[in-house]
Order: sequence, then structure tokens, then C-alpha cells
Amino acid sequence: HLSFFSGFGPFRQYLVNSSWEAVKELSKRGLGENIDLRIMQLPVTYQKTKEQVFKIWRTLQPLLTVHVGLASSAKALIILEQCGKNKGYREMDACGFHPEGGCCMLDGPEKIESTINMKTLWKNISVEGVDIIVSRDAGRYICDYTYYTSLYYGNGRAAFIHVPPLSTSLTADFLGKALQTIILEMLKQCGEERE
Repeated sequence: HLSFFSGFGPFRQYLVNSSWEAVKELSKRGLGENIDLRIMQLPVTYQKTKEQVFKIWRTLQPLLTVHVGLASSAKALIILEQCGKNKGYREMDACGFHPEGGCCMLDGPEKIESTINMKTLWKNISVEGVDIIVSRDAGRYICDYTYYTSLYYGNGRAAFIHVPPLSTSLTADFLGKALQTIILEMLKQCGEERE
């Protein structure tokens, strides 16, 4: 089964984006021999990201796509995002643009829920050294935009995880290990769904 993972490139003062570093570490660790794991770094731009996400779903048709983003305000906190929102994108991206009408998909629903039940996931996992919470608002910037777009093209078979900035205790290796734990549990949910 193919699963696809993305992190984001540098933006603002974050010259090293913890989301991409964590995804690279996850890639080194793997998810077992049944999972073909592919990774990609997405730019912090609305249009390019939308094109890449469309391409992932159209050409690879993965079982699950997991996007990982940096939550700069989250210290020692991993956030499992339940849904993506369609409107309210007013903040400029790295190229100085924002989507027309502040909207992801002009014909899309107001929000799309992930087929992954984040609350169930949250109850079934624990990662020592970091708190994990569930959220219903991924923030109306590139993260939320990417998530909504992926949920839209993937019929809900996408997930979004916000990770904190890197620090002495929260290394890329640590975050990669945490992602591995979380995603293996997500894949269990995908398996149960298909049975």
C-alpha cells in the first residue's frame, strides 16, 4: 500500500522547517514492509501546493496522504487536525499571494472531515516527552489550505499533523519517531475501514 507524506519548506524566520525534518526522519524509519512510503517537500505557497497535492492524488492514488506542518506557537505539542476549512485564506504566502476570494475550492463544501477519527487515534496513542491534542482548526494558512485540498481530492483519505519547532528536546529524530507511532495507528484505522 502506498502512503504519501509531505512536509513544508522554509518560511518566515524558520530556515529549517521541523515538519520537513520530521518527515525525512520518518522516511528513514519506514512503516513496515507493506507500506511504500513516499515523501515530498511542499513550498509555502498556495498555488504550487495545490498543484502538487492534485498531482499526488491523480497520479499515485495513495491509501492515505499525511501532511505535516509546523505550528510555530506549539511548544512540546503535536496537534492532530480533524478537518480542513474551505474559506478565510487572507494571509499572503511566501510569494505574496493569497487565493482568489480567500477560498480553496469555489465549488467545495465549507469543511471536509478526515476519514481518520483523530479522537480515537488520540486515545490509542501516547508519545513520551510530548503532549498530543486534537484540533478542528488548522489555522487558515498554507497548512489548512493544503489539508482541505488533499481531503477534497482524496475523498477524505488525508490527515494533517502539526508539529512544534525543533529544540534540544524535540529533535528531528524524536519527531520522526513520534510520527511513526501516530501514523502506524492511522494505518490501522485505514485497514479496519477497508475490512
